[in-house]
Amino acid sequence: MVVKPMVEYLLGNNFELLVASPMKDRADEMINGNPLGSSLDWSMDDPEMLEKLVAAYDITVSLLPYKYHLDVAKVCVRHGKSLVTTSYIQPGMTDLDEEAKRKGVLLLNEIGLDPGIDHMTAMRIIDHIHGKNGKVEEFYSLCGALPASESANNPMRYKFSWSPKGVILASRNSALYLKKGKRINIESSNLFKDRFSYNFPGVDKLEVYPNRDSVSFIDIYGIPEAKTMYRGTFRFKGWCETLDVMKNLNMLDDTVKNYQGMSYADFLAERSKTDVKDLKANLVSKLRIPETSAAIQSLDFLGFFSEQKLQYRETTPFEITSDIMIRKMMLEPSDRDMVVLQHVVRASYTDGRKEVIKSSMLDFGSLSTNTSIARTVALPAAISVKLILGNKITVKGVRRPVIPDIYNPVLDELKTLGVEMKEEYGLHESEMIM
Repeated sequence: MVVKPMVEYLLGNNFELLVASPMKDRADEMINGNPLGSSLDWSMDDPEMLEKLVAAYDITVSLLPYKYHLDVAKVCVRHGKSLVTTSYIQPGMTDLDEEAKRKGVLLLNEIGLDPGIDHMTAMRIIDHIHGKNGKVEEFYSLCGALPASESANNPMRYKFSWSPKGVILASRNSALYLKKGKRINIESSNLFKDRFSYNFPGVDKLEVYPNRDSVSFIDIYGIPEAKTMYRGTFRFKGWCETLDVMKNLNMLDDTVKNYQGMSYADFLAERSKTDVKDLKANLVSKLRIPETSAAIQSLDFLGFFSEQKLQYRETTPFEITSDIMIRKMMLEPSDRDMVVLQHVVRASYTDGRKEVIKSSMLDFGSLSTNTSIARTVALPAAISVKLILGNKITVKGVRRPVIPDIYNPVLDELKTLGVEMKEEYGLHESEMIM
């Protein structure tokens, strides 16, 4: 769902490329007859072909599901070829650092939007503050890939513009952040309870919930002085409330059960341990929320109160819930998406001066076939490919884009493509998130 801008960018810069994917027809549409492009019907079920492909080409970009990046990285190192991914560095990936350096290759991870543009624009601000002998006292980084307001027309006000299963899987994460010097650990079951409202200019009111482990970024960003370190996810009001109820009812559970012959209402009754008769009223009573709440409206919109039969035998609640969300909540051809990215930083200096710095981006797609999320994820990676092959990025080993040698040339070219953050310095402390 995000590769198209990369294919167009690389072909437009006269790179020969191969798109290897089990969706060969979609790859061919992206290549659009360009003689520099080719495609192959391939998946990770054929590791021998992966060896041949990596050996035959100068660089590999992995946009596979997260769990496969390490396997691809090992093949790349074995053949002395660099790798680009847009996903978070896996623990096993760092184990390849020394061997990658010996082989003279770069394994560049986290070079998409979030992670990616967020890292690079954050580091420009942090390096600016440190360059003036200042300290980063508090750091917030908030990001969301959302439908544009006019397309957010379901009770959750959300539609999928990138890996749907990935979005729902991420909702099962726990979180850790630092606030005013205190480490706050949020269990998975409470993730969506720990939220606050945020007003971003030009957008309906948003909610923010914590994104994974923020504390580790104190070291990644080199700001040991920070007393607050918070990375969060933007959503419109409705998503957090609904996902909190789904988690409360164990609708995202991975336990395999036999659901053959059951309806969606039977499934919801089983999950909520209530009688299927008068199910909505029973659920309202159990959850102690009004029938007009976003959560009840969302369950109704998705069809969980219907007598429609499940088309499953043995499966998990997660698969049932995520499948129906995907069916009902994909971007429509006429929909626009948007990306909202916000850094808010409090800095202090040796002369006693303090300032709040804001860095903001609001980027809209034109249609569901030309999405903002695709552009902001794929273009940083595509630019990196060009810079690596052109010897403009020369560092080796396992890296993320938090050093000037990487983030400066990537951000500079992104700006020429209309993707940039608006930075505001010297703001009053009242602009800080409290």
